[in-house]
Amino acid sequence: MIRAAEEKDIPAVLRLLEQVAAVHHDIRPDLFRKGATKYTHEELEKIFTDPDTPVFVCEEAGKVLGYCFCVIRRHVNEGALNNYTELYIDDLCVDEACRGQGTGRKLYEHVKSFAKARKTDYITLNVWEGNMPALEFYKHMGLRPLKYVMEQSLKEDT
Repeated sequence: MIRAAEEKDIPAVLRLLEQVAAVHHDIRPDLFRKGATKYTHEELEKIFTDPDTPVFVCEEAGKVLGYCFCVIRRHVNEGALNNYTELYIDDLCVDEACRGQGTGRKLYEHVKSFAKARKTDYITLNVWEGNMPALEFYKHMGLRPLKYVMEQSLKEDT
């Protein structure tokens, strides 16, 4: 079952956020602190109640198997851009114990239906370089590159 996240889900979501943090730390330890999570309990309480930041969880037998954090972004009168609305997927995670069983696909399809029902023009997201499983999953869901964010480190070599 896919449903809106509730306050009772915070402990399970924090556990999944730890899994995401570990993946990001493994890929980019220069950017991501070991053991840190993207959000705190208090921040999740606020996010879960904001209509512009819908969060969905996939629950089975009372256990949260995954989540999808979204942000509704409305672009109106922004320079040369046409007006449009996007649903930005801030984070999508499936518990590592049940990956490959369709949970991510179910979450994504739910979010896609949610966006369509609200006449959203686009779904967007970011994938960290080196996170090949996520990149392949999103390609399989039908997403394609929108733009590239590039970097050059200016830190001294150690």
